[in-house]
Amino acid sequence: MSDPTTIARVLRSYGTWAVVGCSPDPGRDSHRIAALLQARGYRVVPVNPAVAGGVLLGERCFATLEDAAAEATIEVVDVFRRSSEAGAHVDEAIAIGARAVWLQLGVVDEAAAARAREAGLDVVMNRCPAIELPRLAAVGD
Repeated sequence: MSDPTTIARVLRSYGTWAVVGCSPDPGRDSHRIAALLQARGYRVVPVNPAVAGGVLLGERCFATLEDAAAEATIEVVDVFRRSSEAGAHVDEAIAIGARAVWLQLGVVDEAAAARAREAGLDVVMNRCPAIELPRLAAVGD
């Protein structure tokens, strides 16, 4: 689904990630992975309509990707939503001019991935940066 070259390019080339579905609960994977990305030097822009206007991980939280893109240049859209909801966020990523979409472990939408690739975005699907970053480091930068 996701080739190692694309994974490496996304992790090495893009510094600003919108995390769609970022939870304020530190026990949730979306919060944990967003914090890990920050610790690795990425800028994380949280997107969660329930927390919009608040602050998550020291960053202003937005209701939509469109709102986030009005404030920051979003390079990667990291989707922590059900597979059935992922396509809408992929379409938003295309609309805002993101460079890549990253669908987390268990999030698979082949049709949405195809739309993103056709629009020129890098696509990583059914993967997690917490697994891929150490793997990338093991093969060397």
